[in-house]
Amino acid sequence: MLCWRCCHELEQTSRPGNRHCLRVIAVGTIGFVYHFTQLLPFHYDGILIELTEFVAILCGACMLRGDNWARWLAVAWIAFHVVLSAFHSVHEVAIHALLCAVITWSLFRADSARYFRGIEPT
Repeated sequence: MLCWRCCHELEQTSRPGNRHCLRVIAVGTIGFVYHFTQLLPFHYDGILIELTEFVAILCGACMLRGDNWARWLAVAWIAFHVVLSAFHSVHEVAIHALLCAVITWSLFRADSARYFRGIEPT
């Protein structure tokens, strides 16, 4: 609860683009924690999964700095998940496609474009 309260306060007091970065960090962190149990029996697939989740966390952190390349990598990251989920259930494809649409939409809105160009909101 405290973590979400801190994120909410950060969203309210910071530039508009930060909320999009925090969403990507949150999705990457949740995925990292969720898939962490696959590392315990040491499967190589588990390492690759955790690496892809770490990419999301890295993207979010770099987007907080205003790095434009990081938002493109974040969209490529979630699109990669949509492709991977096609080999699993329809439910996974639907969830990943929905996340892809929301993340892409939020990262390419007008306020996000201004954020990544370094233009302060008016």
